[in-house]
Amino acid sequence: MREAAFVKKNRDRWLTFEEMLKSSGRLQPDLMADCYLQIINDLSFAQTYYGNSQTTLYLNRLAQQSHFSIYKNRKEKSNRIVRFWKTELPTVFARYQKDLLASFIIFFVSGIIGFFSVYQDADFIRIIMGDEYVDMTLANIRDGDPMGVYHQENAVVMFIKIASNNIAVGFRCFVIGILTPVFTVIMLFYNGVMLGSFDGFLVQQGVGVRGNSILWIHGIFEIFVIIVCGAAGLILGKSVLLPDTYTRLQSVRRGFRDGTKICFSTVPFFLVAAFLESFVTRHSRMPLVVAWIFIFVTLSIIVFYYIIYPRKFSSPAFRSPDK
Repeated sequence: MREAAFVKKNRDRWLTFEEMLKSSGRLQPDLMADCYLQIINDLSFAQTYYGNSQTTLYLNRLAQQSHFSIYKNRKEKSNRIVRFWKTELPTVFARYQKDLLASFIIFFVSGIIGFFSVYQDADFIRIIMGDEYVDMTLANIRDGDPMGVYHQENAVVMFIKIASNNIAVGFRCFVIGILTPVFTVIMLFYNGVMLGSFDGFLVQQGVGVRGNSILWIHGIFEIFVIIVCGAAGLILGKSVLLPDTYTRLQSVRRGFRDGTKICFSTVPFFLVAAFLESFVTRHSRMPLVVAWIFIFVTLSIIVFYYIIYPRKFSSPAFRSPDK
């Protein structure tokens, strides 16, 4: 990259950070440290390719100022956990909205494929879900309770099994990204097809409204956070294939760090989803209006925390250098 292009690409972020240093109280300590790491990476790149140029000297001065500000003034506060969820995680989400959108599109398209595949081949649902599960659901439909499967097991046992399984699925979506994003895409595609085919099966059997209303009580949290873990896998995979101005090792470390934070954010949502599935969805004959209230509330929480709230932290000072 030519020096002029490098400066043009990152100048606004450098200037913004320089202004922040003049009033360091405007940045949380952890965010200041994150910006410091970005400057250090830029300085390393400049020293490698531009020698003792004015750009390198400027970045060296900026790195010294930020280092002094962090290690002189940084104080660990008692509300570290609150700050982590309130500020640190949304800052990470703000950097990767495109990856989240890509993960959603992959899942949505695969869901559409699964939905219409059921209409093309009635046996498709049996290939995806297995004969036993399909036959059980058909029996429940004949009994007037299409989601009866959710109250056939002890609620506590069900909670433990569902929570552990879903968390494992989510983290596999992330970790497998180290082998390139293709494997994460495959996992997202499979889960999307499975959900879409089951939804198409319910509609085909004439119980789409009630079935989906009950299913999505827990499904909003469960499905969306799988999509979030998929986004983390894409971030990790992209860090391996496209290191940009970083060394490949620096890029992978950054991708793994940010991906881990994103994955960790899904754990409470997975637990709540498992709780809803085990203790609420089992009341599958509830009035539909009650189910719709659950769906509205859970969807609002997800959209706010992962999409709307992070926009507050989309300033150039909080972005990664490759944005």
